[in-house]
Amino acid sequence: MERILMKGNEIIGEAAIRSGCRLFFGYPITPSTEVVEYLSKHLPQQGGTVLQAEDEIAAISMCYGAAATGSRVMTASSSPGISLKQEGISYSAAAELPIVIVNVNRCGPGLGGLGPAQSDYFQSTKGGGHGDYRLIVLGPSNAQELYDFTMEAFDLADKYRNPVLILSDGFLGQTMEPIILKDRPKMPELDRSWTVGGCKGREKRIVASYSLTNEIGEMNNQRWEAKYKNIEEREQRWEAFYTEDAEYLLVSYGTTGRICKSTVLNARKKGIKLGLIRPITLWPFPNNAFLPLIDKIKGIVTVELNTGQMIEDVKLAVACKMPVHLYRRQGGMLPTEHEILDYLQDTFGELGEV
Repeated sequence: MERILMKGNEIIGEAAIRSGCRLFFGYPITPSTEVVEYLSKHLPQQGGTVLQAEDEIAAISMCYGAAATGSRVMTASSSPGISLKQEGISYSAAAELPIVIVNVNRCGPGLGGLGPAQSDYFQSTKGGGHGDYRLIVLGPSNAQELYDFTMEAFDLADKYRNPVLILSDGFLGQTMEPIILKDRPKMPELDRSWTVGGCKGREKRIVASYSLTNEIGEMNNQRWEAKYKNIEEREQRWEAFYTEDAEYLLVSYGTTGRICKSTVLNARKKGIKLGLIRPITLWPFPNNAFLPLIDKIKGIVTVELNTGQMIEDVKLAVACKMPVHLYRRQGGMLPTEHEILDYLQDTFGELGEV
């Protein structure tokens, strides 16, 4: 294993190469551009191809075609670019194609700004395109997780034949941190009987999302629904931090998740029994993380870089059995540990001196 200092976006590119990705289609947009720049330099050296498409719509369509052949393929963009990809993402989910999508979230709406944000949570986890579909969504919070989760994304995409989205942000993508470049285990043997990578000597195969009749349409939707339920049951992931004796709970992911870790440690020094649930899979949302805590926790604060999106999933997870509040920053601004503790004090009052 090798330890190296790298920028977050470049880490994603390196992990993709080591995961066996050999095709990348994208269009540059700040703050994600270093992903395509890194791959443009290094992927051809591994026999791969990087193509800058004419726009984001073309890029996701190229991913659709490449994935249909069974190739490991990735695209990357930032918020407005991901919006342009939504129709193709919906098509890819319906065609059950394993594509890895990276969103280096910038603040919006519109062109917004280049700072970190979590305002794409709804778009990522609720199906940003049309129709009833889901993406598996991973929320890294540091450089090592950018590397590890990118590798995991390709495996999950192949395992479930479903697009997987890595929801990064402008802070993670632009920050340099040390990581360990782990060698991935041998790729598992996968069923490729569905691919269209050649037709000589086999029955005709079609990879498409269109349902010719309503009856077929309902059958397909029920099959996808069953797959998503299976993913929900098997792939919920989270980090529980000082939750064993916690009386109050922070819930946060990504960049704010790492800030909240420091907040918990500082609160503990002051005698405040504060814990943290950091969702790792944003979909499926880790509802199971809250089950053993519902009867112990006096209140929850979600910390988000938006006007309040993940808080809806948290309220559902605790079945509204305790108060759930929101502390937010927007427009590229990050909260400080002191701000979060002050908000806890103002909200719950009984924490003592902060």
